[in-house]
Amino acid sequence: MRVEKGQVRAPEIGRVWLNSPPLSFRQLRGRIVLVDFWDYTCVNCVRTLPYVQAWHEKYRDNGLTVIGVHTPEFMFAQYESNVERGIREFGLTYPILIDSNREIWKAFANRYWPTKYLLDKDGYLRYGHFGEGGYTECERTIQELIRETDSGSTLALPGLMQPLREEDHPGAVCYRPSGELYLGHQRGRIGNEGGFKEDQVADYEFTGETKENFFYASGRWASTTEYFEAAGDGPHSLKLRYEASGVNLVMAAPRGTPAEVRLLQDGKPLSSAQAGKDIRFRGSGGKSESYIVVDSPRMYFLLQNSEFGEHEFELDCSPGIAAFAFTFTGCVDPVASALQAGAVSKP
Repeated sequence: MRVEKGQVRAPEIGRVWLNSPPLSFRQLRGRIVLVDFWDYTCVNCVRTLPYVQAWHEKYRDNGLTVIGVHTPEFMFAQYESNVERGIREFGLTYPILIDSNREIWKAFANRYWPTKYLLDKDGYLRYGHFGEGGYTECERTIQELIRETDSGSTLALPGLMQPLREEDHPGAVCYRPSGELYLGHQRGRIGNEGGFKEDQVADYEFTGETKENFFYASGRWASTTEYFEAAGDGPHSLKLRYEASGVNLVMAAPRGTPAEVRLLQDGKPLSSAQAGKDIRFRGSGGKSESYIVVDSPRMYFLLQNSEFGEHEFELDCSPGIAAFAFTFTGCVDPVASALQAGAVSKP
């Protein structure tokens, strides 16, 4: 989305900053500013961060200032210590503004994670992009705006970046995955008969067929507006049917003790080829297990299938696990997909 020059000036921002002393758009006049709204628990945001970090490193000496505006979706993501952990995990070195009260979000009338806005040397909005993708267009606009500055008019800028992931290349195979699935009763969709037992600890039972866009609970769970927490002794399981290539889940252990989640896809432990980066393995043969240790509040990468498809997923949770939201991805590596289908051979 391009905006006509000189029409919309960005609002001023301030307060709590990480990686930088406080900045203001007035102070940054003469520089190009990329404002990136993100949340460290958002899978779409996380996937864009390598590009944002690369642009910061590539163009900071040519007049670009990157500002990450961290606007949290969940309560725990309001805490600076959790955001700092996410910044370290993703290796971000550009200035980050904490926007826990959504003041900057509202000032920009923003509606989505992630969203990128580019401001020109006079502080006017010139470009916006919602969601993933658009990396080449965004970088091309960065270069155009740098060249508009007095110091950038004669600069020899480097070539545009190549895609950082196989699925970002032209021709990558991407499908529409299942939609985000919340587990708190405010926005969640539970498939159990009788629905949520809101704001109380209760027993849930489920037997039967699962349907897409719902989750199903068995065992004793505490239902809150934001999350669903395994409570008390005994087994606690969550089931869902999804259509995607990858699955992620925002989780925490709010009682302060790390807890485990064991995972099954279509009734079987995950294989190493299916496992997301947070998966661990133990045992062998008929006693093998794929599991995750939840030791901090964040998004956990559960699995990444080589092909897009429909599956049933089950999580067996230790007491103390709080589950917030499932997210799904629909892109696959075209070479890996073709190899599995027998369409091409390895070199």
